[in-house]
Amino acid sequence: MNLPNSKPHYQILDGLRGVAALIVVAFHVFEASATSHLDQIINHGYLAVDFFFLLSGFVIGYAYDDRWNKMSVGDFFKRRLVRLQPMVILGMIIGAICYYFQDSVIWPMIHDMPVWKVILVMLVGCTLIPLPVSMDIRGWTEMHPLNGPGWSLFFEYLANIFYALFVRKFSKGLLTVLVVLSGLALIHLALTSSNGDIIGGWALQPEQLHIGFARMCYPFFAGLLLFRVSKIVSVKNAFFWCSLLLIIILAMPRIGGKESLWANGLYDSLIVIFAFPLIVFLGAGGKPENKFAYKVCKFFGDISYPIYITHYPLVYIYTGWIATNKVPLQDALPVGVVVFFSAIALAYGSLKLYDEPVRKWLRKKVFKSPSLTVAAVAAVSEN
Repeated sequence: MNLPNSKPHYQILDGLRGVAALIVVAFHVFEASATSHLDQIINHGYLAVDFFFLLSGFVIGYAYDDRWNKMSVGDFFKRRLVRLQPMVILGMIIGAICYYFQDSVIWPMIHDMPVWKVILVMLVGCTLIPLPVSMDIRGWTEMHPLNGPGWSLFFEYLANIFYALFVRKFSKGLLTVLVVLSGLALIHLALTSSNGDIIGGWALQPEQLHIGFARMCYPFFAGLLLFRVSKIVSVKNAFFWCSLLLIIILAMPRIGGKESLWANGLYDSLIVIFAFPLIVFLGAGGKPENKFAYKVCKFFGDISYPIYITHYPLVYIYTGWIATNKVPLQDALPVGVVVFFSAIALAYGSLKLYDEPVRKWLRKKVFKSPSLTVAAVAAVSEN
């Protein structure tokens, strides 16, 4: 079924998604040299995934809430698959290609891993079906060991399923109850975490699934509620101020220490519950001030999903190199910069040479309209 393509993008939100995605890449590059959560540079970069979930909930509501009288649940799922699945598949293929280059002291099983098993894991990964720990071929218990960030796309799909089947029908009052309960669950997770943070969600284990659901439910449905109840106001220089606030939040040094783990957990939960909705609200009310700002927002938005889902195989290689050769941060940093910009180049190439052409072809085949586009934005996450 064809739907009118009359809704404009929130250009500032596109740009902010790109800012967060670039911070994720930098976070993972620095993570390779960290000795613990306490000394990680760009310490709260992991919260970008929660920001992505909130953005996704807001824009899903904007794109689809008023279309259900013209669109079936099946149509919705087709649109989301066309938007998200091509890059999922490419990300897993890139992960498989890079796998044997990641052989190192921290992943010794790579050295003897049979090719058939890597191919099997890749094929299952292309479906986003989570793998049990028994199928781990790396040693980090990831549900997608070839491309760790696939875990957040798994939860993004679950959020979309919950929205289409149930939550889209919720009144504002019932949705508010869901958001409040989800917020309390997130606070409980943050304050009781053994690490004093909400990092996790990437393994098919009860504890990790608890983290994944807690991290997905509040921000996604809070974003949906924010769209339904907020009245957008005009904000000048929104991209600059929202980007600055987002960078400060994600780069904030660890709050407290080993003796005060609860303090960092409290910071995490308050940022997700209050600061991220504020940033999205302000960003939704802004527009690029000039052509340069527009181009930056568009470029950042265009590469945000591709860079998130393709960068981690490069980070695996970089992390293995550091671990095997015991490279200190000051010596590893130039290589880390190369990895960072290589990830941008890989993302842009993937977008132009693969993602856009494949989605155009799929839209033509699935919707019988080569010009059809969807106003929804793709959500991305951090490992």
